[in-house]
Amino acid sequence: MNRVNSVRVESGAWVCFDHPDFRGQQFVLEHGDYPDFYRWNSHNDHMGSCRPVGMHGEHFRLEVFEGCNFTGQCLEFEDDCPFLQSRGWTQNCVNAVKVYGDGAWVLYEEPNYRGRMYLVERGDFRSFSDWEAHSARVQSLRRVANF
Repeated sequence: MNRVNSVRVESGAWVCFDHPDFRGQQFVLEHGDYPDFYRWNSHNDHMGSCRPVGMHGEHFRLEVFEGCNFTGQCLEFEDDCPFLQSRGWTQNCVNAVKVYGDGAWVLYEEPNYRGRMYLVERGDFRSFSDWEAHSARVQSLRRVANF
């Protein structure tokens, strides 16, 4: 794969990357049609690799932390959140995440599920670099639930 102009996901959810070997900007694609790259939140038609999202289920729980290594303010989520500050988060960044249960989440740099996205599955992420982000900026998040 290199240049992709449209995608149809018939089952499951996929995380795709704009570079080979699962590197670069991430795009989470769920069941449905994506007639152009703008629909999967990209600025170009480059897609270098994809893999299925391994986590799916009904039990979603995630904690976000202000500081690295799970320090500072902490907030728990079980549902989608279009703007973290509307839930009392005082920062525009998240430095650590714990994902529980059997569901995956997508973290977005901007409110309303916009900007760069990052997939996190069950586990501990002590720093934003653990989810392959370039910065700690996270302002919205949602569950991967459309299978």
